[in-house]
Amino acid sequence: MTGIAILFLALSIVIVWGGLLASVLFLARRPELAEYPPGGTDDHREDAGLIEHDT
Repeated sequence: MTGIAILFLALSIVIVWGGLLASVLFLARRPELAEYPPGGTDDHREDAGLIEHDT
């Protein structure tokens, strides 16, 4: 392997594993939202099921 290939390999490993580590630490500190932002309303449609397609 050339030097540039090893450099790009190391860089990609740092980016992938660093992103995984950052996401794990973020989720460990803030596992769930305390409350959701105001927005859409839930109309509680119980009769509307999933659309089934014949394939």
